[in-house]
Amino acid sequence: MINAIEIRNLNKTYKAYKKSPEKVALKDINLDIPRGSIFGLLGPNGAGKSTIINIMAGMVVKTTGSVKIWDLDIDVNPRNAKAAIGIVPQEINFDPFFTPKQLLDIQAGLYGVPKSERRTAELLEMVELTDKANSYSRSLSGGMKRRMMVAKALVHSPPILVLDEPTAGVDVELRQMLWAQVKKLNEQGVTIVLTTHYLEEAEALCDRIAIINHGEIIVNEDKEMLLARISNKEIRFRMVDEIADVPKGLEGFHPAIEGKRTLVMRYSPADQCVGEILEVLSQQKLRIADISTDDSDLEDVFLQLTRAA
Repeated sequence: MINAIEIRNLNKTYKAYKKSPEKVALKDINLDIPRGSIFGLLGPNGAGKSTIINIMAGMVVKTTGSVKIWDLDIDVNPRNAKAAIGIVPQEINFDPFFTPKQLLDIQAGLYGVPKSERRTAELLEMVELTDKANSYSRSLSGGMKRRMMVAKALVHSPPILVLDEPTAGVDVELRQMLWAQVKKLNEQGVTIVLTTHYLEEAEALCDRIAIINHGEIIVNEDKEMLLARISNKEIRFRMVDEIADVPKGLEGFHPAIEGKRTLVMRYSPADQCVGEILEVLSQQKLRIADISTDDSDLEDVFLQLTRAA
């Protein structure tokens, strides 16, 4: 497997300053991000996600270790390594007195993109800002500014796009539109690295997920393997008649009664069979009106791993 990003034994320690003590932000981080993937980098606030991104962007100087971006070492070939990556930061960071068209042209110029090769009109169309091309950027809505940041990161056609909390504070419609754009870029061959606190997004989009906590990678697996770490399922039986007590014989399924007619149980499909529950209910002549199940999701896995770390 060819990697878009390779990180080896990466450490970052912020030195003590005035009253602030020394802080270890990253501890021996090893990370491979495959080319063409949508890779999720998840973790609680302060876990070290932004520090990794800022090191890749050249905004923070690492303490020790190595980072390769598109097979370019950031120490040996920093300029070309930076050119291989486009970063959409959490903060809006463009001049509000320029128009979107001007901002993209300026950004392309900073990357040395010749005028004949600039994709300003194409990028504005991609993020649906063509009608705002010549308006002052300060007049854009919050959602438009977010889309503008994505276009700005793509002016030099980087093979890797890093999205640092791109949908924080935006509405559902904009979030869906952004993810549609991300999927389209990935289909075109762009490697996507995503940090987000919306775990349902990571679960829906990512091929592979790493979780970082207290500056250390605690897991780095394919999404399906990660979700399989918690195999519990919750099953709910809504009964025809009211039930006062939990039926005998279901103790191994952690039963509970909700309301007057709903029986809730948890079980592991690998070790237990739902048929056993149905058999007990049938023997006791309890009639079932409806059945629903709830699988474990990425949030369950995330909470279990970060609490244990």
